[in-house]
Formats: sequence, C-alpha cells, structure tokens
Amino acid sequence: MSPELRESAIGLLDRHRIMTLATNRPDGWPQATVVGYVNDGLTLYCFVSRLGQKHANIVRDARFSAAIASDYSQPLDIQGLSLAGKAAPVTDASELDRVYRMFLKRHPEYAAWPRPNPAIAPMLRVTPAIISVIDYSKGFGHSDLVKIEAGDLKPSSSQRHNWLSHSS
Repeated sequence: MSPELRESAIGLLDRHRIMTLATNRPDGWPQATVVGYVNDGLTLYCFVSRLGQKHANIVRDARFSAAIASDYSQPLDIQGLSLAGKAAPVTDASELDRVYRMFLKRHPEYAAWPRPNPAIAPMLRVTPAIISVIDYSKGFGHSDLVKIEAGDLKPSSSQRHNWLSHSS
C-alpha cells in the first residue's frame, strides 16, 4: 500500500466513529449492523454483545465486511472506505486496557457507563485484509482497492493518536 493511500485511509478512519459491520449468518445471508469503533492505524476495534447475532456470526465465521462514510450533499464529495478481513475477540488484557482508553477518548459519552465486561460485551479486533479507499473527487465511482500487508497495519505514534488531538 502506498504511503499516500495509507495516510488517506487512516485519515478517513480518524474522521469517523461509526461503521456498518457485515457478518455472515448461518443461513448464508449477510447481516449488517452499525457499531461505534476506534482505530489504531488500520486496525479497528468495537464492542459487541456476546448474546447478539453479530458475536455468534464472528465466532462461527471470522470474515467481515465494513463500510465507513458520511452523508455527502454533493456526489463528487463522497469519500469513504470499504473493508474486508477477519474479526476476533481481544483477549490480551493490556491490549484491552489500551484500546478501552482510546475508546473513551474518542467516545467520551460512554465514560458514564461502567466498563464493558468481556464476558457480556467482548471487544472485537477488526483486521482488514482488503481496503477500498473511495474518493469521488477523483472521478465518479473512483476507488483504490488494495490488499493489506502486515507492515501496513502498524501505526506510527503520530497516526495512532492523530484523532486524539482533534477530539478534545
């Protein structure tokens, strides 16, 4: 992935807080739901209910698709991301603590709620394998489809906290 395209993708992730996450139901139909997320570079994190269909779908089949964008009044202003990859529950306590702090910084409205218990609401790590960066300013329907390599996922310290400096 080129540095410019990676920067564009991370910038889009940094500017948004909500994604549509699609998982695979047991009957083969996709299920799309909206979730709040935080990103650490190109890796996304969200909470789900252990009792919900989304969690059951991920446990059975880790593949996902996601879409992130805003509502634009002009078609040539449309920018967003489409992602596909695998999701898994976060089990490492230090990763869970670090990302939970990021989540509260990005979603301060949840600070009044008790911290989610992983037995009830596990945190998912959503790791893309393919990203399509959508930018209609480059032409109607323009997108750059890229396969993600391991080095693409590692955020730099400035990228990791870029949205933190803009959210206060």
